[in-house]
Formats: sequence, structure tokens, C-alpha cells
Amino acid sequence: MISFLKNNFIASALLVMIFVSCKQSDPPALDPVSTPISPTYTSTINFSGITWNIKTGNNNKLGPGPNYFSNSSNNVFLDSLGYLHLKITNENGKWNCAEVISNNYYGYGTYVFTVASNVANIDKNVVVGLFTWDNTSFYSQANSEIDVEFSKWGSANDTLTLTYSAQPVSFSYPTIFYERTKHPIMNVSKLKTLSTHAFKWTDSLVTWASYAGPNYPGTTALATWQFDKSNPPRIKVEGGNQSAPVIIPAPGGDTHARINLWLLNGAPPSNNNEVELIVKEFRFIPL
Repeated sequence: MISFLKNNFIASALLVMIFVSCKQSDPPALDPVSTPISPTYTSTINFSGITWNIKTGNNNKLGPGPNYFSNSSNNVFLDSLGYLHLKITNENGKWNCAEVISNNYYGYGTYVFTVASNVANIDKNVVVGLFTWDNTSFYSQANSEIDVEFSKWGSANDTLTLTYSAQPVSFSYPTIFYERTKHPIMNVSKLKTLSTHAFKWTDSLVTWASYAGPNYPGTTALATWQFDKSNPPRIKVEGGNQSAPVIIPAPGGDTHARINLWLLNGAPPSNNNEVELIVKEFRFIPL
């Protein structure tokens, strides 16, 4: 009985850590008493036939994390195959993270990301985000965020690194919306090489699917999950402001695809090693 209670306590603590940590990118400047540092996008990169803006805070910390984000070619570059590389680097004791934002606007459809690096043995303080975001839709759609993430969320003992979410899950709101996120049980060893991760986003249903290999849909399914309109509406609270209640967030007028590599709460990698993410391809399939 004691062992059962202990195991359930550990599992519950891990769930809280996961859900509290599922927080991406930059909230808009909502609070009139504070002026958050805004990112700039002075550099671009062409990946998968799309122009992506490279995020930087010009030596100021930004969300998520908060972290330093760099547009240096040490942090964001293409290799000879045209694959995108994002790196967390150590520059004289300062850890620089990386994020790219599609120049294209997207809406309902299928977002497909093929990852070419090992996201199974990720450091406990590292987060990979493959997601949508809209800086202008906070009030109406909670920033229009749908996520695929890889992280152990600070727990070295977490053996499942994949998380799917339909935001908001938990920001400044005191309640964690457990029904809006999934940490699926899966064969994590298949994430050590090429893997493909997608979500199909409609106004009534979001369906996530992950596959071994480079294809969508693939022949070896790793995980899947669905989130539909039978769930209750939830409010995003951030910066002293709150959104309208949302079930499935809708795309806004400024919704982009994003890819990032960052450090949980700004903490360095626990092994003090630099980190690299390689993405083979991104594609969008409209409805």
C-alpha cells in the first residue's frame, strides 16, 4: 500500500511538472504596468521552401524560459542536405537558444514536422517545440497554439519525452487543465533516428500522430491523440489579463508555424553540454 501511494505521488508530481511547463513563446505586451522585451527578426533562413524569421532578443531574455535567443549562424543554420539545425550554445557562460518562425501565415490544415535527431535521450532541462502561435489572438483564441513538444520537463527519470497539447494548459491560471494535454506511452527508442510528427487542426477536432521514419502518414505508428469539442472551454490568464474561453483555439490573422529549442526555466543543460536539433522537413497540408 505504501509503495502504491508513493508511486502515485511521484506520478502526480511529474504530471504537475509537465503541465505547468507546457508554455511556449512570447506573450503579447498585455500588462499596462510593464513593458516586456519584444523579440526582433532581422535575419531569415530558407528551409523546406519557406522563409523563416530567426528570433533574437538582442542579449535580452525572452519567453519561453525565459532564455537568450540568438540569430547567430552558430545557433541556426542549414547543412548541405538543406536540413535545419537549431543549437543551444554556451557563449562565455551565457546559454543561447534558437527559434524560427515561418514567414507564411497558416490556418486549419495538417502541420508535418520530420525530425532527424535523437529526441529520446533529451536532457531534462531541454525543450523542443513544434507548434503554432499567433501574437495577435490572445484575447479571442489564447494565441492559437497547438503543440508537439519533446522534453522531460525537469525530471531525469521521465522516460516519455513526447507531449501533445491544445493550449491553454497552464500559464498564470491556478488550475492545470489536464484534459488539454497528453504525454503518450510509446516506444521512445523509435525517436532516436528519423521520426515524423503531425497534427491535423480543424474547427471541431485536432488529431496528433507520430511515426517512425520520414513519411506522413507513416507505416510505423508511435503515438496518436485527439482533442474535440466535447471538452470544456478554458481561459488563458497571463500578464494580469485573460482570454475568452476557448475549447479548440482557432487560427488568427497572424498564425505562424514555429520551431524552437530552449531551456526549461532558463536552466542550463544538466550535463552542461551544448544541444542540437535537426529538422529534415516541414510541410503544411491545407484542408
